[in-house]
Amino acid sequence: MRAGLMKILRLGIKELYGLKSDAVMIALIVYAFTVAIYAVSTGAKFDVENAAIAVVDEDQSALSDRLKDALMKPMFKPAVEIGANEVDAAMDAGRFVFVVEIPTNFERDVIAGKHPAVQVDVDATAMSQAGNGASFIQAILLNEVAAAFPDKLKATPLNVVVRAKFNPNLESIWFTSVMQVINNITILSLILSGAALIREREHGTIEHLLVMPVKPVEILLSKIWANGLVIVVAATLCLTIVVERLLGVTVNGSLPLFVTITAIYLFSVTSLGILIATFTTSMAQFGLLVMPVMIVMMLLSGSMTPSESMPVWLQDAMLVAPSTHFVALAQAVLYRGAGLDLVWGRMLILFGIGGIFFALSLARFRASLLKAG
Repeated sequence: MRAGLMKILRLGIKELYGLKSDAVMIALIVYAFTVAIYAVSTGAKFDVENAAIAVVDEDQSALSDRLKDALMKPMFKPAVEIGANEVDAAMDAGRFVFVVEIPTNFERDVIAGKHPAVQVDVDATAMSQAGNGASFIQAILLNEVAAAFPDKLKATPLNVVVRAKFNPNLESIWFTSVMQVINNITILSLILSGAALIREREHGTIEHLLVMPVKPVEILLSKIWANGLVIVVAATLCLTIVVERLLGVTVNGSLPLFVTITAIYLFSVTSLGILIATFTTSMAQFGLLVMPVMIVMMLLSGSMTPSESMPVWLQDAMLVAPSTHFVALAQAVLYRGAGLDLVWGRMLILFGIGGIFFALSLARFRASLLKAG
């Protein structure tokens, strides 16, 4: 037993030296957990920020001025006043995303207890920003009217107060940054593990392994722990330095628990990467085969869109993918601060899926070794 563990350790160290000499792979790892995280998190925003807005003020009253002044940064650029006859041309030219049209006698009708309507024209080319922005504008206008004339609005029997425990300002960067780390873990786990096996073939070192007193299971375990260790360290540093410090995202949960979950996930995904690599003979073939697997795992795991919005049959089908359970575990721990008592069930499922992938990859690897020998 001890001799087997020492073989696994030494073979894993050999993998680390092989990875160290691969400058392209090292550059990919560094880029994936630094520049890629920061660029995607700060560039791909769904928040309403500096949106161009115009106001058609046909009332020219103190209340209409108050409404214009309430449309402030950082959500909106300073409101530009235009005429009603300029609206269509301005929006067709893409000058404004939103146009608020305040009708004549708006303030007088509010004071009289009537319910005048304010029209909001929206350019829905960017759907997320348009939908969120229209909701924000509605809330801003209602709050300003209520503040200006509190006695003119009827009290509602129910007052709903919503408080966001995590991400109190509802900034998309808090979600995007963490989920991008999750996606990059998936990508690199598949690529590194598969590349490690193919590199043995391309460099001719697989023949050396055949004459060494090592078992196939020891070879696979060495590749899994070595490549998994690199990704765990890189992901942990990324989460603490890039996500928490550089991007200012608060991580609520236990970092050691997340590292443990990541290690179990890497056992599953690296086994899957090796399994895919056993069906190929070159890096080009491996790349063509692993790409659709990565895309499906990222798009349908819940890291980009909620799993609940997918068809039920697709939700059930994706339960066989380790990424689905990893995303759910990561969100529970990092977003909601869940402890081991709440996530141990999914951790066991994730480990079980990894065991299946490992058994399949070991069987395929043994078959390929017998064929090569």
